[in-house]
Amino acid sequence: MMEKSCTLLVHFDKGTPALANDIKEALEGNDVELKIEALKKAIMLLLNGDTIPHLFITIIRYVLPSEDHTVQKLLLLYLEIIDKTDSKGKVLPEMILICQNLRNNLQSPNEYIRGVTLRFLCRLNESEIIEPLIPSILTNLEHRNPFVRRNAVLAIMSVYRLPQGETLLDSAPEIIDRFLASEQDPSSKRNAFLMLFNCAQDRAVNYLFTHIDRIIDWGEQLQMVVLELIKKVCRVNKVEKGKYIKVIISLLNAPSSAVVYECAGTLVSLSSAPTAIRAAANTYCQLLLSQSDNNVKLIVLDRVSELKASHREIMVELVMDVLRALSSPNVDIRRKTLDIVLDLITPANVDEVVMMLKKEVVKTQGGELEKNGEYRQMLVQAIYACAVKFPEVASTVVHPLMDFLGDSNVASALDVAVFVREIIETNPKLRVSIITRLLDTFYQIRNSRVCTHALWIIGEYALSLSEVESGIATIKQCLGELPFYTASEEKEAQDASKNSQVVSSSTVSSRRPVILADGTYATQSAALETAMSAPVLLQGSLISVGNLRSLVLSGDFFLDSVVACTLTKLVLRLEEIQPSKVEVNKATTQALLIMVSMLQLGQSSVLPHPIDNDSQDRIVLCIRLLCHKGEEVRKIWLESCRQSFVKMLADKQLRETEESKAKTQILNAQPDDLIDFYHLKSRKGMSQLELEDEVQDDLKRATGEFTKDNDDANKLNRILQLTGFSDPVYAEAYVTVNHYDIVLDVTVINRTKETLQNLCLELATMGDLKLVERLQNYTLAPESSKQIKANIKVSSTETGVIFGNIVYETSSNVLERTVIVLNDIHIDIMDYISPASCADVAFRAMWAEFEWENKVAVNTVIQDEKEFLNHVAKATNMKCLTPLSALEGECGVLAANLYAKSVFGEDALVNVSVEKQADGKLSGYIRIRSKTQGIALSLGDKITLKQKGGP
Repeated sequence: MMEKSCTLLVHFDKGTPALANDIKEALEGNDVELKIEALKKAIMLLLNGDTIPHLFITIIRYVLPSEDHTVQKLLLLYLEIIDKTDSKGKVLPEMILICQNLRNNLQSPNEYIRGVTLRFLCRLNESEIIEPLIPSILTNLEHRNPFVRRNAVLAIMSVYRLPQGETLLDSAPEIIDRFLASEQDPSSKRNAFLMLFNCAQDRAVNYLFTHIDRIIDWGEQLQMVVLELIKKVCRVNKVEKGKYIKVIISLLNAPSSAVVYECAGTLVSLSSAPTAIRAAANTYCQLLLSQSDNNVKLIVLDRVSELKASHREIMVELVMDVLRALSSPNVDIRRKTLDIVLDLITPANVDEVVMMLKKEVVKTQGGELEKNGEYRQMLVQAIYACAVKFPEVASTVVHPLMDFLGDSNVASALDVAVFVREIIETNPKLRVSIITRLLDTFYQIRNSRVCTHALWIIGEYALSLSEVESGIATIKQCLGELPFYTASEEKEAQDASKNSQVVSSSTVSSRRPVILADGTYATQSAALETAMSAPVLLQGSLISVGNLRSLVLSGDFFLDSVVACTLTKLVLRLEEIQPSKVEVNKATTQALLIMVSMLQLGQSSVLPHPIDNDSQDRIVLCIRLLCHKGEEVRKIWLESCRQSFVKMLADKQLRETEESKAKTQILNAQPDDLIDFYHLKSRKGMSQLELEDEVQDDLKRATGEFTKDNDDANKLNRILQLTGFSDPVYAEAYVTVNHYDIVLDVTVINRTKETLQNLCLELATMGDLKLVERLQNYTLAPESSKQIKANIKVSSTETGVIFGNIVYETSSNVLERTVIVLNDIHIDIMDYISPASCADVAFRAMWAEFEWENKVAVNTVIQDEKEFLNHVAKATNMKCLTPLSALEGECGVLAANLYAKSVFGEDALVNVSVEKQADGKLSGYIRIRSKTQGIALSLGDKITLKQKGGP
């Protein structure tokens, strides 16, 4: 059964099928409304495969004479979808009956009937029906109504493009050329130019350059067709590209945004001349400001990002224009704008960019917009990146940003704390001012995690006597009076706990696993989570007391341990710089009192949960250290911590440098490539733009940018044998994987001495793969071959399978069909996954959010943990996020995080946790998490297959 093309799609409700007899009765009646409903039902039945042969004569007798416009429109739709030819391809005799009706419609006094009939003729492929109607079609070119004229032009184009069209209407290009010269209606002119563009390109080019001075006044639709013509001509004839580029640049001043956008895209695709690229970039920047649709802005930003990758030096000049897109309230637009701008920062423009970002940060304080906190976090991260890349601007941004340490948005406050921590190490000149400012603003910090960062900075970088004393005094002031609770409060708390045993027991049991920085699991109670968000103040802290006191009384014991460590460092440093032993002893006793009070609070019943063992051990260690100070321990606390941080920053810098090197493309030219020299070029008759374009093309040719990478060995690896060598038909496929589709280029060889008829490649898919079109039948001569292409769409990252048969008939026995089963083609998930980077915080957030987990037990012959990690990363095409410094040493245990992103935007997270056993073998688990089931299962299968260390 042959499939037919369909030009019409209508929804069909199969629940209420119409009967052919009912339709016939309604058509034979005089009620127009019933006729309309009956025609609609007949059309839907035909579209869904039902044949109603006896209905045609009824329609000719009772529907054809109707003068109702809706009936006539539906009649044309009916005629469009019925079979007009017999099995041999000859036009059915009864089709002659409709020719007279179509001629009458083309001569109708009503312009609507004329227009819809002309549109119907555009979809007819039978020249026997169209030929007697050609004089009437040509007459409609002179009709007074533009609706008729524009459809007449389209009808002429469709007639001319028929297989016998040039014979039927050989003068069509000349007629349309004359029509175009005199026509005033924009839509009719567009259709006429489109006809010349498709059927007589030389005439279209001639018309364009004859009227080039008025091109800016042409309608939007006509200008779009002109751009299509320019693209087509320039691909074929690159020599004349210069004069067409001038046309495009003149169209950049068109009033239509769509035309301007297409002009910019066409310029970039045709030319690499700096003038052309600069004009396109300026156009994109203007569109960013003039367009209100967020989707349009995102598309334009994508084009700007592409320009940035290939013409960075030109985009650097326009960085401030791109930054103006931050005026949009949409977070996605702002994020994409900042990503583009950060790649365009140079020493020349960094001051302007940072000043603009600082202004935007100030704006986020005043407004009450919903996404202000998220936007502020993005701005802080952008300023942080600028300061790290160009340390000279750090002094101008670090102090204003420190005002946000007490921000209600925890993420942005945390980013500021991390930024300050890095800047104070990399810019020693700013140390004194940062410490002073931090001590002044410390009381504003209300979040536990931000407090821990700030305390660490104070403990490490408060070096002078005044700074150390101020640090101790600030911590003491924020903790408030000791002890943290009274005996009466403890008694009340005990009574309250007895009355709410049921509630407390359910709270204690609500413990769930959380992810540590290395990807391993730990158990965290609900109490700690509440401490991380909004502290619950007890009676002793209801009076306006410091921020540290409220956090300590909420049960945040990790913060208690950080306070103890910070006080220990400050007291040890005070001992080195304070000549008065009395002051040192006084500070020591104050620190010890605070630590003992925190231990006492942790072991009391005032808080709902007792202190955890880790925090208790840490505080006890600090107490012991202050009671028995030693030189070796002093060195560890005052020097080794800082050295570890410096090493971490160095590792981070090294990783970023390696990534930037990996991104740079190395283009190689062939030694025998032709090189043109700029100063020896003939400049006769060439404008500056044309000369620039020629030079840029030569430079690309010289640097190897035009040379295509034909990796023949890689192509051979992708050829898959589908049938055996002894089969009568041999088939092999070359698989090309593009992001969203797969192209199978199948070579079929007839190895017999017979002609194979109706040979068809039947394919089916499993997984998220979809065959785009059904392949046609072929006839293969003896010992001949045929190339068959099949397109398959991919909708998600999942391992898919393509399977199928080759079916054919032999010339000796037409009735018997032979079937050859093909080998399965497995589509590898690795074709869609690429290594990517993400922040540690983002990784942990996604790990907690994603619901699909696949746990694979380690089973490998590899005995070295790092070698196994590298093997897994290579097999899964993922990037190891855990820094190399964290993987150093030989401890027999390894935990690392891997991350990749698919072309569909899906995230793939992997945690490898392995341990070396006594017998030297590795044991442990590889956990895969993703938002969708397919990627988790496919990656798990891939790891199971590859982890043993085999090829």
